[in-house]
Amino acid sequence: MQQLNLVIHNATGLHARPARAFVDLAKQFRSTIKIRHGEKQVNAKSLISVLTLGVRRGEQIVVDVSGDDEEHAAAAIVAAVRDGLGEGPDAGEHAAITPAVPAPTAPAHQQPAGAGAVIQGIAGAPGIAIGPVFRFERIYVEVRERFAGVDKEHARLQSALEAAQHQLNTLHAEVAQRADASEAAIFQVHHEILSDPGLIDAVRAAIADGRSAAEAWQIATAEHAAELAELSDALLAERAADIRDVGARVLRLLTGAGDAAPALPDESVIVVANDLTPSETVALDPQRVLGFCTAVGGPNAHTAILARALGLPAIVSAGAGVLELAAGTQVILDGGTGMLTVSPSADLIADARAAQRRQQQQRADAARSAAEPAVTADGHRVEIVANIGGADEVGPAVEGGAEGVGLFRTEVIFLDPKRVTEPTEEEQFAIYRDVAKAFGGQPVIIRTLDIGGDKEVAYLDLPREDNPFLGVRGLRLCLEHPDLFRTQLRAILRAASFGKLRIMFPMVADIGELRTARAIVEQLRAELGAPPVEVGIMIEVPSAALMADVLAREADFFSIGTNDLTQYTLAMDRMHPTLASQADDLHPAVLRLIAKTVEGAHAAGKWVGVCGNLGSKPQAVPILVGLGVDELSIAIKDIPLVKAQIRTLTLAQCQERARQALQCATAAEVRAGE
Repeated sequence: MQQLNLVIHNATGLHARPARAFVDLAKQFRSTIKIRHGEKQVNAKSLISVLTLGVRRGEQIVVDVSGDDEEHAAAAIVAAVRDGLGEGPDAGEHAAITPAVPAPTAPAHQQPAGAGAVIQGIAGAPGIAIGPVFRFERIYVEVRERFAGVDKEHARLQSALEAAQHQLNTLHAEVAQRADASEAAIFQVHHEILSDPGLIDAVRAAIADGRSAAEAWQIATAEHAAELAELSDALLAERAADIRDVGARVLRLLTGAGDAAPALPDESVIVVANDLTPSETVALDPQRVLGFCTAVGGPNAHTAILARALGLPAIVSAGAGVLELAAGTQVILDGGTGMLTVSPSADLIADARAAQRRQQQQRADAARSAAEPAVTADGHRVEIVANIGGADEVGPAVEGGAEGVGLFRTEVIFLDPKRVTEPTEEEQFAIYRDVAKAFGGQPVIIRTLDIGGDKEVAYLDLPREDNPFLGVRGLRLCLEHPDLFRTQLRAILRAASFGKLRIMFPMVADIGELRTARAIVEQLRAELGAPPVEVGIMIEVPSAALMADVLAREADFFSIGTNDLTQYTLAMDRMHPTLASQADDLHPAVLRLIAKTVEGAHAAGKWVGVCGNLGSKPQAVPILVGLGVDELSIAIKDIPLVKAQIRTLTLAQCQERARQALQCATAAEVRAGE
């Protein structure tokens, strides 16, 4: 047996993400691995159990490793802890200097909630909201199921767990699209909870004692959540909300209960609740919810993290008094200061609206000129187009100033959770045709089906892969499923008569893949008598960037997918709960590959776009323009601001900024030079 005495240096101790990194590592080995902290010892392959240890920064743990691969396991664990469990070897020092959220001050929970009173909570997410209170009262599930035998209850449990996993896959994809991968990784932690051996063992033991799967699950998740909630470490205690969230999801599936959230009124409201789970936060309709205030919770809870990512003003830990506010009470919510003003006077409302206007001024100014082209002060034009996932986004894209579509994510059509079969050629044709017509003569780039890796389609019954991001995904999958591929290509080619459609292949790593796919396009085009269509590729892997000059001879254009290019260049899964924050797309290695891609394309007379998150980041825009990127395809909401930013720049300034960035050694240096 190997016994390791290790000190945890992570700024927040073994909280959710470092703990998950430790658990993920432990699961890679056959050996039995246990962690001891104080008088308590737990299974290192159980996330919930590891969290219940409550290990803080600077505290020591004892790790016992026994089995036929114990030496390899011990060495890997020592290295992982030394390297910060995915947060970097200097994670503790860095986080201590630059916390994600300012240290909260103790809220005044017992203040009166009369007219003009201020309830002081903790700043959860910035922004000002003014509106009536809506009391969010969760609909709890009542368990009435009776025990039907061990085998049947085990089958019920397994079915519910699988359905919950599918729901989390869908939720993860939605959040990754609305926010980014690091916030979406919260739901990876939920995945881990669903398969936690300690939790599952407790449920199975209760079933063996004659309890129904629903009752057993309810009891086990409540006990595990309570154990975490009682920890003295506030950050770790907040993880209890994640267990309750996962617990409620599975319980609804086991009992056949409907949605746990109450129906929102027609008017825009400020949601007030005791607490919100991550799932409930993501489900808040931004068209009807102005912001939210919770009685409990902390600024580092997943709910607050998601609120910041989704742009919802939020206050947390406002105290029980906030729950006494009557529905419809007018309030001012300031997510930047943590202050909730109750029944404010007309003067206070006027002041709040003035502050709100100041915050919105920049975006409003940009929106007014959104239809104008993005031309630098010295006359260099950059095309700004939209990333969309369906025809319903065409209107907002046009209104937002999009000069076309740089990325139509067709997998959204295939990933509809209500689907049991793949979309037909006619279904796809109708969608592509409508989008093409809506944009008139402006270009619409349709990316062929991009699934695999982080995107799964249940009805395709794809085989499980140990390393899906290095497996059959993107164009590789389409070539493996020619009928699926040809159906989509026929639909695109038929729709090309109604507008300026272009075809783009994802995940091209080798020119042979491009040649094979282009040959299929040309064969189908000849059969259909369709007009010529430009065919481009996404540059998402280093091999494609390094071979850009060769690929440019046979591709009509490039679009750089910076999200994937970053993860493959840095060898960091962009959705990994601990590594996502380090997968920095401003890393000089990524920027050099972008420069290499532009150089190869322009030498062949081809244009280059960027369709990843990097294209809308204010720090990155001057660099990308300076590197010679011709097009930025970004989220609709960011189009006006990016256009406005480009108009304030000169090409010479951008080229100098790009030159400096390429000389940097780290992403931090790139950012420091802005």
